Amino acid sequence: MGEGTNEVYFNPWDESFRANPYPHYRALLTGPPRMIDGLMPMVLVARYADVTAVLRDHQQFSSVQPRTPLFQRRRDVFGDTPTVLFSDPPVHSRLRRLVAPAFTARRIRDLEPRIRAIAGRLLDDAGRRGRFEVMADLANPLPVMVIAEMLGVPPQDYEKFKTWSDIVIDGDNTLPPEPFPAAVRDALGAIVEYFQAEVERRRKHPGDDLVSILIAARDAGDKLSEAELMAFIVVLLLAGNETTTNLIGNGMRALAEHPEQLARLRARPELMGSAIEEMLRYDAPAQCAVRFTNAPAEVAGVAVPAGSMAFVVLAAANRDPAQFPEPDRFDISRSPNEHLAFGAGIHFCIGASLARLEGSIAIGAALERFPRLRLAAPGAPLAYKGSYFLRGLAELPMDIG
Repeated sequence: MGEGTNEVYFNPWDESFRANPYPHYRALLTGPPRMIDGLMPMVLVARYADVTAVLRDHQQFSSVQPRTPLFQRRRDVFGDTPTVLFSDPPVHSRLRRLVAPAFTARRIRDLEPRIRAIAGRLLDDAGRRGRFEVMADLANPLPVMVIAEMLGVPPQDYEKFKTWSDIVIDGDNTLPPEPFPAAVRDALGAIVEYFQAEVERRRKHPGDDLVSILIAARDAGDKLSEAELMAFIVVLLLAGNETTTNLIGNGMRALAEHPEQLARLRARPELMGSAIEEMLRYDAPAQCAVRFTNAPAEVAGVAVPAGSMAFVVLAAANRDPAQFPEPDRFDISRSPNEHLAFGAGIHFCIGASLARLEGSIAIGAALERFPRLRLAAPGAPLAYKGSYFLRGLAELPMDIG
């Protein structure tokens, strides 16, 4: 994918584009959605109003990937099993209804003491070492430990899950329709094999963990099939830990690069809630969603042919000056701040409350534990991991002394 016009460049597989896509978004925000030539007919949807319209219109813009060779690798992972990410009503409505009990406000609230304990231990370990690399020491381990604990995974297996997850996420940088590398297929196979044994164990000895809750999920006699259960666990393990990892890393970078905002947050910790929302808006953990047209469609007066792919650029919409005054300014007290980092419509992220809680606890604990926290090498280029869609730093070294 490359230049659709002289002014627009959009290439998720270009390393320099992935490192900083925001300058490229500005051209997309100056006019209606753009049709470009790529792997198939594609429309780039970037303005806030247009992104919101597409995300709320599942009839014209479907989440079901077409059965073409371009998307064969998703079927290599899940077969024809639908997931909450890649389905439309009524299938999506059914799946969402069945998994919702695992994400009630009470269950999320009850996790808070445990999240604080895990974050505190990780930061204590970094303090004893005398150095703090945000990603390796906090942002990477915390979310996977929380998700794994929710799933009832024993602590000794956390690192194994993070390794598998990182391999799969990096597979996003494989240009379709090329198949996933063998390492990605092996990691996915390892996750499925692990949880097949865990599901069997929980059927015999159910507990209060997420796997047991999902096994027991019932609604008017309906339940998750074995394949649906496994697909949801895989999606939860991958999306549930990676997006929160990126929120913590991207948020810490934004604070460190805006010391006046960091000082405000230290002086007024009650701003943490609005600070998290601004971190999500300013450098979204999930940059883009994808939708498909099964019939001719239209968005903002632009005709979109049947068989097209819509790149719905959430992170560009979050920098739309028509919605956010001074959109490139990082302001932890920004209000209103109706960003789209968690999507919109029926696919609004089911784990949003958990991500916000983990981000608030992790970042708040780091600022409290290290009162002199600052970038180790201000202005130095920072490396990002392989996926454009899930934007996350490879490392973020900070000084604590």
